Amino acid sequence: MKVLIVNTSESIGGAAIAANRLTKALLQNGVKAKMLVRDRQTDDATIITFCSKWKMKWHFLWERFVIWCNNGFGRKNLFSIDIANAGEDITTLPSFKEADVVHLHWVNQGLLSLRNIEKILSSGKPVVWTLHDMWPCTGICHHAQGCTGFHRTCGLCNYLRFPRKYDLSHTVFLEKCRIYQQGTLHLVAVSNWLHQQVKSSALTGSLSSTVIPNTLSLQQFQIRDKQDSRLKLGLPKEKAIILFGAARIDDPIKGFPTLLKAIEELIASGGFRREDLHLAYFGKIKFPQQIQPLIPVDYTDLGWIKDAETLSVIYSAVDTVVCASRYETFGQTLIEAQACGCLPVSFNNSGQTDIIQHRKNGYLAEAYSTKDLAKGIEWALTEGKREVSVDDMRNEVIHRYSGDVVAQQYIKLYEGLLQPKCLQQTN
Repeated sequence: MKVLIVNTSESIGGAAIAANRLTKALLQNGVKAKMLVRDRQTDDATIITFCSKWKMKWHFLWERFVIWCNNGFGRKNLFSIDIANAGEDITTLPSFKEADVVHLHWVNQGLLSLRNIEKILSSGKPVVWTLHDMWPCTGICHHAQGCTGFHRTCGLCNYLRFPRKYDLSHTVFLEKCRIYQQGTLHLVAVSNWLHQQVKSSALTGSLSSTVIPNTLSLQQFQIRDKQDSRLKLGLPKEKAIILFGAARIDDPIKGFPTLLKAIEELIASGGFRREDLHLAYFGKIKFPQQIQPLIPVDYTDLGWIKDAETLSVIYSAVDTVVCASRYETFGQTLIEAQACGCLPVSFNNSGQTDIIQHRKNGYLAEAYSTKDLAKGIEWALTEGKREVSVDDMRNEVIHRYSGDVVAQQYIKLYEGLLQPKCLQQTN
């Protein structure tokens, strides 16, 4: 079986990491998988690219220009929405022609246009589309943020400067509706919460869909010695260390200020003294000078982490990882932490609820409550630390998210989609 996995980037961003890990897991399970990307970061032979950088840059800029014009020449939310009006035709590529199944992941920012997606669906090949955000089931946004417009046909979009009933979100929504009917399309949500969004959408509710989680390399994410890990990273030996990680620390969706308030709550409640706590964080910050003065305890900026081995050391070094996001389609950092014996704390608002069993392998705080988030951190640093078996937590990750487990779920899905075609050829 030959599978072509399509994603904008090879390894930058949560979707890229998930798609890359799945490619490797499929290869290890006998599938001839390749990953087609716009942005390549390594010379891995299974990763292929197909277009000049200047052309891809043009697609990206043209899309932004059209959004800017349609948004009344305002910059607000210019990079928060996608309309997929520009992209590359991949159906002419040898890798596409030889593939039995085409597997889309995150394909925005100039990789594929809606017209390109229509050509892919019209090719006659089964298409699987794994959702890493809500864009495939909304008009133009990646996260609806509580809006239910996609339950109907979008319009009156909060992301637009001048929302109207028949605005850009409505137009794109209708175009997606038409395109999705062109071929065999199966949607995969990476969590039950995201699957609920798929089913509630007027765009995708009637399409075939299922839930398959992201996978994790258990060879890379291991339980390591805590003190050795702290020594390698230059972290304090005796303090309780709280970890926060995101591609963009200052992305409002990720909730870094919420975590800082929760730490203040924890100190004010008498749970821990300020001098006994330390915050470590990794990811990019556009304006660190605006955020760092707000951190209420000593901290370590671990910067941008490129490799899983270093991440494994980080998770092993700290006492708890906190996800304060307004929503997560999955929660990749949570299973990474659990695989390394680190207790996660998160809100009970979205994809994290698939991963964390409250007070058994982590803590699910009441959504957006800094007080309950503080209680969760205190639990992880005290009761949870004593009562939760790190080996049991890791074994649960192996059972649910290992490469073999997730790859086999996808292989079964691919075979099911190919079966009608095989039967037709036999007859």
